[in-house]
Amino acid sequence: MAVGKIMAGVVAVAAVGLLLSCAGSTTSAQRAETVAPATQEGMAASLRTRYLELARAGGGKVFNLDPKLSAVRIYVFRGGQAAKLGHNHVLSAPEFTGFVYLPASDAADAKFDLEFRLDRLELDNPEYRSAVGGTFATALPAGAVEGARKHMLGVDNLQADRFSFVRIRSVQLTGELPRFAAQIEVEMHGQARTILLPLSVEGLPGRLSVTGAFVLKQTDFGIEPYSVLGGLLAVKDAVVVEFNLVGT
Repeated sequence: MAVGKIMAGVVAVAAVGLLLSCAGSTTSAQRAETVAPATQEGMAASLRTRYLELARAGGGKVFNLDPKLSAVRIYVFRGGQAAKLGHNHVLSAPEFTGFVYLPASDAADAKFDLEFRLDRLELDNPEYRSAVGGTFATALPAGAVEGARKHMLGVDNLQADRFSFVRIRSVQLTGELPRFAAQIEVEMHGQARTILLPLSVEGLPGRLSVTGAFVLKQTDFGIEPYSVLGGLLAVKDAVVVEFNLVGT
């Protein structure tokens, strides 16, 4: 009984420490924000040029994916023996660059690219948490959100100041409208992995809506999921990515 109480106290102190440690210094996300906007704009222009060249060479349409009409959600789960002292998190990408090329003939020859910055992700928007429900529905204190942001994006986890971008591009599409099996390449943390996932495509011809989801493991990209106290409090390796991308 006494040992259990001591361990609970240690875990509680550690949890408080995680929340308080974000106070004061400039975060890695803030540092990166001041130096990289021009890089992102340049990359967006390069993607746009490449997709317009595809349309000129082969006909068809180019759709510009609109972040204001779209949704990208990343679900991160608490883990460890003391998981109940932690929180599940919802990350969203309010800013991204993305294009879809849809050929005039065979939709299976379509291509798409999407990229966003880790240091510009939004963490635990109360509206998004409520929409998920369950344990996600609980609104988190501002200190808990900032603490989680610092640790997930910091040097011990995603290293957002060093590996700022996540890039997703199509490799191969199989199927016919409105259902496809898509082989995509995900580039993150300086490494690239190929994933197979189902896609639903709707809204054509004047508008495009692409919906899908996939699971990725952080360790597949050389990322060590965040943990403290030998794993008593931790972030689980697998995260869920869901998206609905709208292009015009």
